[in-house]
Amino acid sequence: MSESTGQNVPTPAGDADRRANTRWLRLAIVYVLLAVAAYQMSGWLFHNLRGFLGLLFLAWLFSVTIEPIVDWLERRGLRRGAGTGLVLLALFLFMVGFVGVFGTLLVDQLAQLLTALPDAVSRVTEWANRTFGTEFATGKDLIKITPETVRDLAERFTPGVLGVLSSLLGVVFQAMTLLLFVFYMSAEGPAMRRTISSWFPARQQQIISTVWGISVEKAGGYVVSRLILAAVSAVATGIFLMAIGVPYWLPLAIWTGVVSQFIPTLGTYLAIALPAIIAAAAQPMDGVWVVVFGTAYQQVENYLLHPRITSKTVSIHPAVAFGSVIVGASLFGAIGALVSVPVVAVIQAIVETYGHRYDLVHEGRPESASPQGDSASSTEPPSETPAAE
Repeated sequence: MSESTGQNVPTPAGDADRRANTRWLRLAIVYVLLAVAAYQMSGWLFHNLRGFLGLLFLAWLFSVTIEPIVDWLERRGLRRGAGTGLVLLALFLFMVGFVGVFGTLLVDQLAQLLTALPDAVSRVTEWANRTFGTEFATGKDLIKITPETVRDLAERFTPGVLGVLSSLLGVVFQAMTLLLFVFYMSAEGPAMRRTISSWFPARQQQIISTVWGISVEKAGGYVVSRLILAAVSAVATGIFLMAIGVPYWLPLAIWTGVVSQFIPTLGTYLAIALPAIIAAAAQPMDGVWVVVFGTAYQQVENYLLHPRITSKTVSIHPAVAFGSVIVGASLFGAIGALVSVPVVAVIQAIVETYGHRYDLVHEGRPESASPQGDSASSTEPPSETPAAE
């Protein structure tokens, strides 16, 4: 006669379960540690390679911008590498020509503008206080810069001869690196696409080809359209400022063209604010005329120029564009702010290509208001007869 002792006697099945639970617990701990290590490593790599990644993004954007021209030259019988080199040489000669024609004038006016800007802001503020009865700070209270402050800043931030040479060498090295990546990304673009596509099955190859084509079309088209609009805006603004006698018209025109096109939402207001302040410092009515011109030109651009030039690019919501610039600037600095909008344009185009939208359900509509059978047709998909095999 056996008596129960009240104690759990271990069984082979229970031991196996405990060993299995222990093994899974150890694996879970290992996976968590590996995930934490991967997260730390990726953060460290991103922090240290952020500048290089931004340079790669900028080179990619540059390469897809010139790719339509390179494709056109290739269809005319020119080798792709030679066509890319020819396009880069043409851009370099254009920059040299622009500097040769306007370089001295631009540098002189820019130096004078930076010197006269604090006084111009003070005079405009004083005029606003007299005219509208406001009490904005003026003079030394507006911009607290003394000769001692200027001397301290010069001693702190002005590098010596070795520092200047190092900075110049760094700029030249980055420019050469950028051009090298641009050349290879454009010249070897089709070969790179074939190499990447060969790693995937046939169905994924079609997706890669579509995404690649969308990236080239949308990003390149966006940048080209913005460059054209910036050039038109700069020329029109420069002619107007020169006509009414506003000083420093060349740097102000370039500022207006670039800022109004490459800074979403706020760019239009920031672009016209600086020329208006400089014009109002010399003659208050000139500032008013500059604002009127900027407003009128913006309407012409919105209704005539912008739809024609950007008809093949992606239309991005202003809030999304502005947010992408903030995120890009936070991640990659100035380069990230520059490339963020084209990247978002590509992502939006890919989502629109492969995404699926459903019909909206009309809420609050009484059933009697719809014709008989309409609800069934709107809520149930049509029956499909499978094809006979």
